[in-house]
Amino acid sequence: MNLNDYLKQARDGKYAIGHFNFVTGDVLRGIIEASRDAGAPAVMVGTSEGEASFIGMNESVALVKAMRDDLNYPIFLNADHFKSFEKCKEAIDAGYDSVIIDASRLNLEENIALTKQVTDYAHSVSASRRTDISVEGELGYLRGSSEIQTKIEINPADYSKPEEVADFVSRTGVDRMAIVFGNIHGIVIDQEEKLDIDHFSKIMAVEPRPYYVLHGASGLKDKDVVAAIKAGITNVHFNTELRVAYRNEIDKQFHAHPNETTPYKYLGPAVDEVKKLVTQKIKLFMGK
Repeated sequence: MNLNDYLKQARDGKYAIGHFNFVTGDVLRGIIEASRDAGAPAVMVGTSEGEASFIGMNESVALVKAMRDDLNYPIFLNADHFKSFEKCKEAIDAGYDSVIIDASRLNLEENIALTKQVTDYAHSVSASRRTDISVEGELGYLRGSSEIQTKIEINPADYSKPEEVADFVSRTGVDRMAIVFGNIHGIVIDQEEKLDIDHFSKIMAVEPRPYYVLHGASGLKDKDVVAAIKAGITNVHFNTELRVAYRNEIDKQFHAHPNETTPYKYLGPAVDEVKKLVTQKIKLFMGK
């Protein structure tokens, strides 16, 4: 089964496949083991352009393949928010299972043209590999960044427009759609994040074909995530809270053991914190 098969099962079953970013092998294994043990049928793991540059695209592919074989568990590697055709092509050629071409910064026609270029290339490679490479497009202005922030202005004018989503999907042929309906990247500490489920339902009513993706799940209340999944979200991205948990535990270990130099002795507890968080999120996504 390919990624789109698992997403179809999720849509039919009213649950969501989790997507978690990594930049080191220890975090990757922690994400995968926690997802498997929590009962997720599959997991998506992603590298942003910066993360891919740090760890390497070929290295990311090799790590995922090794862990997929070792753990006998479905793992799909995603190029997360890649901004150009060239970088998406590089990821596809390296062996990524999925790409997000994020051209949301462009106007609608430019976004459609670039997204279609990536989709056409991915599908042509899919035919030669005999497996589907899943492609995600993005429409709307998703504010924020993957870090802790004080406050982010949330403007309904940034939301993805239902009619534009329908036009986008028809003209690009994407498998998945990242849309904006109150979500932001990262965590904010001086405001409450809240999704506009009614707006998302309007998008679903106009264009039900793609698998819809919720970006920026870090910082959202559980009830909002559950409501989004019930309304039709089949893939949830979760990153910033993992970074915070990993970093905070390393900091804690350094302060508790200032003379420790053995990496696995301070990285191990940090990975355990990542696993706890992934386990919680998988159970939430699966409705357990």
